[in-house]
Amino acid sequence: MTHLRSKKVSNHRSRRAALAVALGSVLALTATACGDGGSGTGGDKGSEGSGKGEIVFWDNNGGVRTDIWKEIIADFQKANPDIKVEYVGIAATEYQSKVDTAIQGGGLPDVGGVGAAMAAGFAAQGALEPLDGRLSKSPLNGELNEAMVESLKSAGGGEALYSIPTSANNGVLYYRTDLFKAAGLDEPTTWDTFYKAAEKLTDKDENKFGYTIRGGAGSIAQALDAMYGQSGITSFWDSSGEKTTVNDPKNVAALEKYVGLYKKVTPAADLNNDFTKMVAQFDSGTIGMLNHNLGSYQDHEKAFGDKFRGIPQPSGPGGKRVQVSNPVDGLGMFKSSKNKEAAWKFIEFALSHEENSKFNESAGQVPANNDAAKDEWIQQAEPTKLAAAALTDGSTSIVQLPYYLPDWNTISKADNEPAFQKVMDGQTSAKEFLDSLADQLNKAQAEWNEQKG
Repeated sequence: MTHLRSKKVSNHRSRRAALAVALGSVLALTATACGDGGSGTGGDKGSEGSGKGEIVFWDNNGGVRTDIWKEIIADFQKANPDIKVEYVGIAATEYQSKVDTAIQGGGLPDVGGVGAAMAAGFAAQGALEPLDGRLSKSPLNGELNEAMVESLKSAGGGEALYSIPTSANNGVLYYRTDLFKAAGLDEPTTWDTFYKAAEKLTDKDENKFGYTIRGGAGSIAQALDAMYGQSGITSFWDSSGEKTTVNDPKNVAALEKYVGLYKKVTPAADLNNDFTKMVAQFDSGTIGMLNHNLGSYQDHEKAFGDKFRGIPQPSGPGGKRVQVSNPVDGLGMFKSSKNKEAAWKFIEFALSHEENSKFNESAGQVPANNDAAKDEWIQQAEPTKLAAAALTDGSTSIVQLPYYLPDWNTISKADNEPAFQKVMDGQTSAKEFLDSLADQLNKAQAEWNEQKG
């Protein structure tokens, strides 16, 4: 057992070291080279191409966003009849591994979803085309939300922009207004009222639960949101910038309380539930509250009509709301593309006012295009309106997660989601889990600082 653990740690560090070395070689704009259709590896420099013909687009949230992307693609092809876009939808849980495999073995698309959580890892492997120069000459220049642009630039390492933002998400607490009213409960705007409601709305004999907790894929981000929201800590790193605050005693106590909800006021199935199963469970009508993001708003609207609300996360100490940053999503161009001119045309089109508004209305997210963010539908979609306000009106402190670390996505998913499940079912303490997570993060931060220094 010790040998296997040591081997895993060694491989993990080797991968980090390889990524760090790769990062040093890809921070400048790269020249183009000739080749064939979008099937290269991460080291293939690609070419500008003719601006016509076929390009391949990988959707990083296939299934959930397939219909709206196909609509945008149809609009694009109508406006650009000499370009054909091949759509490939990949589930969000599989996307990183698919891209990593293609970087090593070939078959990368021309364009793909590149959100903040994955930008550093892909860029460090030399797979992404820097887009600063193209954006500066584009009609989009100055038309996109500057904070989203800077967020993606920082996530990619800070030296170049590897992804053009499409949207911003935000954590949302969805709750059943009809169930709250029947139980005489106050709106769950604070963590105290949240916990009180979770307990009062639970009746296990009737298969009714106050809350559904995320134990499957994506569990770490939700746990961090609950921790920092309750502790009131507003920075992911201490004043030195070298040690994470995840295992601060206040965060440990917050996680203990949050995980204590499992099976007490939540279904036992939550141990393995990802967001799709949680949303389906909530929409079945037997659960009072759900933490997710803006993306599931329309599902709840179809299920409940006006019998639910989606509000920003509860406030904590002193009435201050603290949330961890949700990764900005975007579109990146893979360096191996043999038709970069056509690929950029597609990215530009998708980020235009009309198309970006259409995408985000479907997704229920905050548009990156400034004109799209002013459209009427946002005023009518309450969770999106409230989320946009929470991000801009000073009421919320955002704990910026270190998306710039090449290993962030691996640490926060594959390496620790199974460990979090052990906390939920009582095999590991919250302190042991957070101390281990902190150790991994501190080492990754040290390697990053050394590389940057």
